[in-house]
Amino acid sequence: MAVTEAPCDLSYCKMRGIVSVLTAFIKERKMGLNDLISKLMFLTSPRSSLAEELAIKPCDFDYLKIIGKGSFGKVLLARHRDSNEYYAVKVLQKKIILKKKEQKHIMAERSVLMKNIKHPFLVGLHYSFQTTDKLYFVLDYVNGGELFYHLQRERVFLEPRARFYAAEIASALGYLHSLHIVYRDLKPENILLASTGHIVLTDFGLCKEGLTPTGTTSTFCGTPEYLAPEVLQKQAYDRTVDWWCLGSVLYEMLYGLPPFYSRNTAEMYSNILNKPLILKPNMELKCHNFFSPINWDDLMARKITPPYIPSVSGPTDLRHFDPEFTHLPVTSSLCNTDGLMVTSSIKEAAGAFPGFSYGPADGFM
Repeated sequence: MAVTEAPCDLSYCKMRGIVSVLTAFIKERKMGLNDLISKLMFLTSPRSSLAEELAIKPCDFDYLKIIGKGSFGKVLLARHRDSNEYYAVKVLQKKIILKKKEQKHIMAERSVLMKNIKHPFLVGLHYSFQTTDKLYFVLDYVNGGELFYHLQRERVFLEPRARFYAAEIASALGYLHSLHIVYRDLKPENILLASTGHIVLTDFGLCKEGLTPTGTTSTFCGTPEYLAPEVLQKQAYDRTVDWWCLGSVLYEMLYGLPPFYSRNTAEMYSNILNKPLILKPNMELKCHNFFSPINWDDLMARKITPPYIPSVSGPTDLRHFDPEFTHLPVTSSLCNTDGLMVTSSIKEAAGAFPGFSYGPADGFM
């Protein structure tokens, strides 16, 4: 009688990983039982990658302060233990992402970050990795504060300063558009100031990829104060919605509030729809008279001296971050998964983001 082998999902590499985990547990007792079970599930899952699990881990960093919060998690100032370099580490809860069915937006953000790592006015991605229950983005640490923070303190900017920021933002948006990416969420909270005084655009969760110059999309998304009329009307829109948002942000820098702002959201939407900003069709924004003092080549090379340099004494100087965040305690759960109970939802989350992890081939940046 012929004997056939049953199909097996375990590769030699995965099998070695399982053996190493068991050896650590039996001989050294370095991990709890739940951690062992979760690692075994992760290693044997056909959707997961051993390379993703082992390349870089949360405990490669010291987490110093919380510097921001969002719908899915927190952003922390962290120091890499080997290189002593400082990074902003965005830690997202898989359970919340899955509950809100936002996996596509998270993976889209990762995809956009992979494409913009060399642009001077876009935040760079150094690593992305995951654990059973969390996703981690290791990003450039920018500690000059949000543009929103500086507007709150100063209310308005003088025209040369507003023009400088608007020009750098326009350069960043133009680069994204050249890659067929529409940003869709430009607002002062997503514009950071580097310690050198230059702007850095961050948070790419609402980006839409694959939008050609003639392409359109229709997803209703963005921040109410900055929505373009066609988005509000749920019509097809193109990448020019980003220029609408830039106009709104520029207006806010000069006048202290977005152009159609009202505390009543319905009234604000009515203002946006009934008092539209008319622009000439096919007009090149960079050629507008407002930007005539700007040398765009010098701007891209960051040769133009910023009109304002944030006062920062070093990487751990957090004076430009909201104390509402920096006073929050940093929890040990960022590194420790020992007490994590393995449930069906945890098991689902563990393999819900295949291909998320990223790292440069030449080691830690």
